[in-house]
Amino acid sequence: MRIDSHQHFWRVSRGDYFWMSPDVEMLYRDYGPEDLQPLLARHGIDRTILVQAAPTVAETEFMLETAEAAPFVAGVVGWVEFSDPDAAQTIERLAANPLIVGFRPMVQDIPDDDWLLRPDLAVAFRTLVEQRLVFDALVLPRHLSRALVVADRYPDLSIVVDHGAKPFIREGLLDPWRADIAAMAARPNTVCKLSGLVTEAQAEWAVDDLRPYVDHLLKVFGPERLLWGSDWPVVNLAGGYERWRNTTQDLIAGLSDTEKAAILGNNAARIYLRDRGRR
Repeated sequence: MRIDSHQHFWRVSRGDYFWMSPDVEMLYRDYGPEDLQPLLARHGIDRTILVQAAPTVAETEFMLETAEAAPFVAGVVGWVEFSDPDAAQTIERLAANPLIVGFRPMVQDIPDDDWLLRPDLAVAFRTLVEQRLVFDALVLPRHLSRALVVADRYPDLSIVVDHGAKPFIREGLLDPWRADIAAMAARPNTVCKLSGLVTEAQAEWAVDDLRPYVDHLLKVFGPERLLWGSDWPVVNLAGGYERWRNTTQDLIAGLSDTEKAAILGNNAARIYLRDRGRR
């Protein structure tokens, strides 16, 4: 099965996409299943994981409603305020829908860099474990040391690092990201998405700009713990779906067919859809 492990839908008029600006016309418009389906068909992709784009439960409910009518969506990664006293109950309520496969707090946008270490998040993390749900970690390089603590505190928690933790590709810097992501990869309960990298590169990026970062992710996680994702429609800011898909094929060209199949879908099926979701 070929799976795009990271894509979004949104309806601008809903009004809770606080990060989105009308100045970025390419993103500031509605994107739905009818826009993505032709791209999936062109690239032979069977299923997707729909990921939250707004820090509201209302958006998660909107995604579930949208996913119900889009058979190619295999699972939904939603949002809950982890620090809310009622977080466990909200997670359990939303998880009653089997399309919910995980949750993603928008850590990169939270002013407190130590937010992941707050003791009042423990109930939410434990509930994810109990419900067999994934924690999608939308983190930046500076958050990796904190995410490492979470991985150690909750060894039964399945953690997916989004977008390779957004390394400094634009600046051409590998360190300290290189050591910190390797430490994260050393924890057996972590995997990483091969997604969102092109929007961290220069506007006129080339494959070789990405190669040192992808090679390092392959080295530390191995092909069996990397998940390909498009980050559509955000990827439209940096060349689009087809260019990123073709670039991925170039970057993993040296792998075996089995290893390629793992990155391009089988790993996502194992991590997200083993216990839940739509197969």
